[in-house]
Amino acid sequence: MFSTKFYELHGVRVLELIAGGTKLQTYKDAVDLIGKTFENRATMIVIPVECLNSEFFQLKTRIAGELIQKFVQYRRHLVIVGDISGFLAESSALRAFVAESNRGKEVWFLPSREELDDRLARAV
Repeated sequence: MFSTKFYELHGVRVLELIAGGTKLQTYKDAVDLIGKTFENRATMIVIPVECLNSEFFQLKTRIAGELIQKFVQYRRHLVIVGDISGFLAESSALRAFVAESNRGKEVWFLPSREELDDRLARAV
């Protein structure tokens, strides 16, 4: 199972995966995390890049789409935090997907937790 921590950030209850543990890979993993959010009243899930396999960032695998769809379906905001510049350099489709996601409110790809803090502060 995943190591997680819970906290509040600008009035938003957050579940964050702790890097170094199990990687998020499957539909079942997403469902397990969503269950934890309901148990702990969290509406945002923060996932460090280190908690994802490289296949997540290869859109042709459909892993990202499947997992993201599940989080959005259950009205959980998803934030992928960390440096994904290497993946972005390899895929124009991923660059477009990330840019579009970051314009919305449900899914963000951010370089740091500080950027998350700033973005939430502006959104409140």
